Amino acid sequence: MLRLLHIENIAVIEQADILFERGFNVMTGETGAGKSIVIGAISAILGERAYRDMIRTGAARAAVRAIFDDVPELAWFAENSVPYDTEVVVQREIYLDGKNLCRVNGVAVTVGILRRLGLQLINIHGQHDSAALFDENYHLTFLDSFAADAPLLEQYRAQFSVMQSLQREMAHLRMDESEKLRRTETLRYQIDEIERAALKPDEDTQLEARRRLLQNAEKLSDGLRDAAACLDGGDEAQGAAALLTQAERDLAHSARFDESLQPLHDTIADLMYQAQDAAEQLRDRLYRLSYSADELEQLEERLDLLHRLRRKYGADCAAILDYLARANAELEEIEFSDERLQQLEKQVAAAEKQAKETALRLRECRKAASEALTARVLDELSQLDMKKVQFACRFTETDLTQDGMDAVSFYMSANLGEALKPLSKVASGGELARIMLALKNVLAERDHVPTLIFDEVDTGVSGRAAQRVAEKLRALSRTKQILCVTHLPQIAALADTHFRIAKAEHDGRTFTSVTPLDFEGRKAELARIIGGASITPTTLQSAAEMLESRT
Repeated sequence: MLRLLHIENIAVIEQADILFERGFNVMTGETGAGKSIVIGAISAILGERAYRDMIRTGAARAAVRAIFDDVPELAWFAENSVPYDTEVVVQREIYLDGKNLCRVNGVAVTVGILRRLGLQLINIHGQHDSAALFDENYHLTFLDSFAADAPLLEQYRAQFSVMQSLQREMAHLRMDESEKLRRTETLRYQIDEIERAALKPDEDTQLEARRRLLQNAEKLSDGLRDAAACLDGGDEAQGAAALLTQAERDLAHSARFDESLQPLHDTIADLMYQAQDAAEQLRDRLYRLSYSADELEQLEERLDLLHRLRRKYGADCAAILDYLARANAELEEIEFSDERLQQLEKQVAAAEKQAKETALRLRECRKAASEALTARVLDELSQLDMKKVQFACRFTETDLTQDGMDAVSFYMSANLGEALKPLSKVASGGELARIMLALKNVLAERDHVPTLIFDEVDTGVSGRAAQRVAEKLRALSRTKQILCVTHLPQIAALADTHFRIAKAEHDGRTFTSVTPLDFEGRKAELARIIGGASITPTTLQSAAEMLESRT
């Protein structure tokens, strides 16, 4: 469960620490006081998108820190090399330059990795969830969640992907004869052009190195000759090798009279041998150095050919040869396309049969789940004072798609005697809120997320229906931690913990505070919700009665 939420420099909240409790937590306050900011801060530590516009004016960064208690040992921790503890600390910092810093138990993680953890810690249900009920594209997702058919759906999607891959290959091979002829001629021309060049994988690198040498051959020859002369000497002076040889002889003679000179003699001898070896290598390089204008011209012609081929087929000789291999493979594929098509037709038929069999199993699972879902939703709606409502999941058979062969739509009748119609055509705002709450309650039974947040899902609900929604949320809080943003006194009165979110101005700045309320504070806040700005003894009495009767 979420135990502590620390907010720093987010919008009008300069700093706030909120200690949530187990059970039913509610947050109330005037419109615009900052309730949505708290929900936004929670979304941030769950890995949802966070923008620099969230940062309080004048601050360099915003920060959110959350502490979760009794977290199970999720596979996420081992998968992301994060040390596990039943107490998990999640931190996120947002900077003006758009940079985000996320940490879990002190280990830096990406926003995407944090999001995968967040989905296992908290579910946030807002007013937009009711909009999802209008969109029939989401209905199958709701049903699959209740059916817990993820392994079967994953198996089907893998089979469907194989079938699609084979179908794409068939479509690629089924080109008309004129296109096939054009492509064949192009490939043969390209293959012939490359093969005639008789390339070697690193030929271009070697030729460019040889060209640099030939272009500077005269300078190279002069340099080698001068260096050799320095070592070998000439008519007018001795070279370094000869001088080192003479020095070695002199020291060898002197060392016979003074043994301490032996190490110095050995050093000079080593230098002498090195100089003699270097002189020999220089003479050898001079001997082997041969070049001609004809060779340079031929080399330039070869490089020009390679340049033309590189412009067409690849960045270097290795890439051109790789293109040649692909062209040969494609040509062979086209020339034997009829045989391959026959193979593919059999493979596609087999893959389609396999996918259909799994899709039918998926349909059976969904239909069984739809009956159970309908019964559970109707039971929940009955408890939410919608006893006359009819609800049903209707199936439409489709071609094979990413989700199987089913389209699912939720239908309902809000009034006795009325025909079942799509939700979008019969449900009012208040009814949608209760239907969504009923669905969330049913689906929550199948997941292991410990904390649920309801962000003003009671919109459009009032009177006795509001009381039923409040009772349902309270009942749900016996198995889950519930955080609820509400404007309804019936819901606020049944909470185990009540926070007031208020906005105030000080020194020309706006500040939002989050305050846990005692009995008197709750009574005053409920009176405000009931009566608005005018709090009278009557509204205070009504608030007190609501609180006292909550047990």
